[in-house]
Amino acid sequence: MYNGRDMTELSMISKRKWSTEELSHFHHAFQQILPYLNIEGQTMYREIVEEIKARNS
Repeated sequence: MYNGRDMTELSMISKRKWSTEELSHFHHAFQQILPYLNIEGQTMYREIVEEIKARNS
């Protein structure tokens, strides 16, 4: 189970400063609610995916 910073805190910092665990956790969470995300949520999800890809390069 994830036991880290919440989205309120994380939304105030760059995705580059998120831990791998945080990226993984919120990637999974956003995948589960993707059909219900508004534009802001979709943008945040895309940024998370882009950061994960950048770290795997």
